[in-house]
Amino acid sequence: MVRRVHVLLLAALLLVTGSVMSSAPASAVIGGSKSTYGPWAVRMLVDGKPACTGTAVARQWILSASHCFFEQAQPIADKRISFRVGSLDVRKGTTVHPVPGGRVGSAHADMMLIKVPPMTVPTARLATAGVHPGQAVRQYGWGATCTGDENTCQSPVLKQSDLRVVRPDDPRCDGYTTPGGSDFCMEKVSGIPAGGDSGGPVMSIAPRGTETLLGVFDGSDREKIAEAGEISQQLAWIRSITRQ
Repeated sequence: MVRRVHVLLLAALLLVTGSVMSSAPASAVIGGSKSTYGPWAVRMLVDGKPACTGTAVARQWILSASHCFFEQAQPIADKRISFRVGSLDVRKGTTVHPVPGGRVGSAHADMMLIKVPPMTVPTARLATAGVHPGQAVRQYGWGATCTGDENTCQSPVLKQSDLRVVRPDDPRCDGYTTPGGSDFCMEKVSGIPAGGDSGGPVMSIAPRGTETLLGVFDGSDREKIAEAGEISQQLAWIRSITRQ
């Protein structure tokens, strides 16, 4: 993995407090919009406080970013983690907890699969083909809606940003992606994901129910450029775990 702003994302989630849930603005991401759809989106909490985002990819499996599960390079205990599923509003929905010892990280990308009790939510379809430059994509999450102290503006409702895939060797992507690497690079169209959106789905733009999960968001510059781990490259690994 090349150098990233994962440290900033993780620092943001570690600073988040429960009080921000009621003070977050209704707007989305940083300059994005409020989502009206996203049944597979999952909010991750640590000690009951907002942390990262994830995606339900199978009845008992959530996919998120590996870096969300560490504090100061040490694993976060399963008992401290919970997920809110089944609602676009994190204050609603159902709470599920990880199955003890049921976390599996990818050896090649910033991705973590987390086993939970059976969920009754729609699961995201996984992309079987890679993204291409110029492709329009949409990222979803409950993360920061402001710059600066991101713990003060975590969104209580799901929000989205529209992005466009760019070439991995684009100079703007230096430090985020490399040709042949596990991540793809995106430029801002409307909104940019930030702290708390880590692990969230990057989806194709298609009619509801036909979109596919293209990537797992894992970093941005908070202004114009974001990156995500590519699902198609990790598809065999995801299927090998979720079909067990």
